[in-house]
Amino acid sequence: MPFVHNDYYQRLLIRQLPAGGRTALDVGCGTGRFARRLARRGYDVDAIDQSAETLATARALTAQIWAAGTIHWQQADITTVDLPDKHYDFISCLASIHHVPFETVGRLRDALTHDGVLAILGLYNEETASDWLLSLAAVPVNAAARLTMAISDKLQPTWENHVQRQVSAPTMPPSMTLAQIRTAAAEELPGCTIHRLLFWRYLLVYRKTT
Repeated sequence: MPFVHNDYYQRLLIRQLPAGGRTALDVGCGTGRFARRLARRGYDVDAIDQSAETLATARALTAQIWAAGTIHWQQADITTVDLPDKHYDFISCLASIHHVPFETVGRLRDALTHDGVLAILGLYNEETASDWLLSLAAVPVNAAARLTMAISDKLQPTWENHVQRQVSAPTMPPSMTLAQIRTAAAEELPGCTIHRLLFWRYLLVYRKTT
């Protein structure tokens, strides 16, 4: 069904965009939905992913969908690719940071401009009773949302949704608990905020002030 948790939270990430921002890096861009959203807002976007298949789909989709900014697609590993120092006003990671060592956020931090923002929509390993209670509460809401989106897609299908459903991006389960993420983030991204979200995710926001 077409309900995708990462897509659901895109508007939340958009609200983290810094005023006057023009350059962005989208880490683990997949088929490019969020990169296109940034480009429509006038950003020049570097979109990085390790999967050649998803990048090919991203390029095909973008050729058919208008975007005001520019998108530069690159097949690369974020842990080793050369990143320009102090270059990006905004860096996004949608369900991708758990695919690499968390310390990789230090490289992303260094690539931010002064007042630049790093926004991570991440997954965490459930460990505590509060984790499991929130997960339980999310189940019926998730089912209702999936049903609503499925009906909407049947009544008004989109070519973008159809194409994206044909692509299976690589996935892996998260290994770090939310407590471990908070500890690591405090060291690598001092002053960041982390909020647990309903659909098995958290939002980390860091603004570079030094």
